[in-house]
Amino acid sequence: MNRIYAIVLVFSIFTFSLNAQQRNTSMDTTVTTSGQVIIKGVPVKYKATTGKQPVWNDKGEIIAGLHYTFYERSGITDKSKRPLVISFNGGPGSASVWMHIAYTGPKILSIDDEGYPVQPYGIKDNPHSILDVADIVYVNPVNTGYSRAVTTMDKGEMAKNFFGVKQDIKYLASWIDTFVTRENRWASPKYLIGESYGTPRVSGLSLELQNSHWMYLNGVILVSPTGLGIERGTAVEAANLLPYYAATAWYFKKLPSDLQGKDLTDMLPEVEEYTVNELIPAIAKGGFLSQQEKMNVAAQIARYTGLSEKVILEHNLRIPKGFFWKELLRDEGFTVGRLDSRYLGIDKMDAGEHPDYSAELTSWLHSFTPAINYYMKNHLKYETDLKYNMFGPVHPWDRSNNTTAEDLRKAMAQNPYLKLLVQAGYYDGGTDYFNSKYNLWQMDPSGKLKDRMSWKGYRSGHMMYLRSEDLATSNEHIREFIKEATPKEGAPAQYTRKK
Repeated sequence: MNRIYAIVLVFSIFTFSLNAQQRNTSMDTTVTTSGQVIIKGVPVKYKATTGKQPVWNDKGEIIAGLHYTFYERSGITDKSKRPLVISFNGGPGSASVWMHIAYTGPKILSIDDEGYPVQPYGIKDNPHSILDVADIVYVNPVNTGYSRAVTTMDKGEMAKNFFGVKQDIKYLASWIDTFVTRENRWASPKYLIGESYGTPRVSGLSLELQNSHWMYLNGVILVSPTGLGIERGTAVEAANLLPYYAATAWYFKKLPSDLQGKDLTDMLPEVEEYTVNELIPAIAKGGFLSQQEKMNVAAQIARYTGLSEKVILEHNLRIPKGFFWKELLRDEGFTVGRLDSRYLGIDKMDAGEHPDYSAELTSWLHSFTPAINYYMKNHLKYETDLKYNMFGPVHPWDRSNNTTAEDLRKAMAQNPYLKLLVQAGYYDGGTDYFNSKYNLWQMDPSGKLKDRMSWKGYRSGHMMYLRSEDLATSNEHIREFIKEATPKEGAPAQYTRKK
């Protein structure tokens, strides 16, 4: 009996040890598959690795496992010349799914040419992927995608370690350091790309990687950027929305004939000039603006937005975005989308100050959620019972001390190799295109870095790549940027004085 008990005890200890080992290594496991995609008419073979890599604390303890997917072009013998792109989405609390299976990766979800869901849901080849010129890793921060903290960590510890502007940048920089070391990519030209909240993330990472990990980048790409911590003030914040309103009104043919008859990009410069030179000063005067001046400004805003002078005056010349999305097509019974104004919604009542829901985000979740779950299991062969968090619990998010625009400026000043590309959609009301231009103006007041900054606009919204025409163009702009920002062999990173 004692012998049987001893055998059972030994087996139990072995089983417990095995289970404990599995629990530990579950934060550090990968699976690899292979594939091929035709890009610009050329077959590109690649290896796809997906799984988790740990996050460690200062004591060397695993505190989280970040899920990632890494695409490497096959047949590359010299990786020191092969660019590496590290890709993040935003939220905060959003997975990397959006750019992963709709923008730069070798596979994209099945949608129509304007970005709307179609059935059956699925995945198809991306003929515009940048995998021909760069390897790409898509990273999910804690609580997004399949990424999770250890189960022993409480909410307070999670907030302290992960959920804030500075916390996010610090632990992700360490994770990138480990990834680059494991993949032996220290010699490769390196690029960060971030969308939406991913833009302050990668802007902050550019300096953190450089100053704390001595990892120097070649380029940063900001897709639909936020304000990056740049102070605007109430007048600038209110006035800067006008060009976006004008673009949306033009799309729905709500402008006067002389404006409507122009092409979008021919019409917008007039609105931008008015915004900077006249609207900001007018709004800054507040209640001390004369009645006649107020009437003149209201008339001009009405001309550029398709809204009535009456509602503009009722809002003291400051049109809230929510009201604009509700008001523009109110008489037709529709609302317009927040992140992409081309999407229409239907509210319970036509009355009200803002839409009942975000028409564009509902549409995107409709198409992306089944596609990423299908893709992970059936194409990448990643097996897990975890829920894929399109948006995960990361709130409250500590937004204090957001210096990410200044971080990026410092990184560029310290690193002559580093270049910046900004991409924005004209119909994005969440992170509007004109404010992305304003970021560039304010980021470097000296103007000494502007030759290394570039801006591109697209006739779509927050996710410009969902529109097939912009998918091709925006990827090509990234491809050109990578080639331009990868220096010629032997070219030194230095500033030179003019003689």
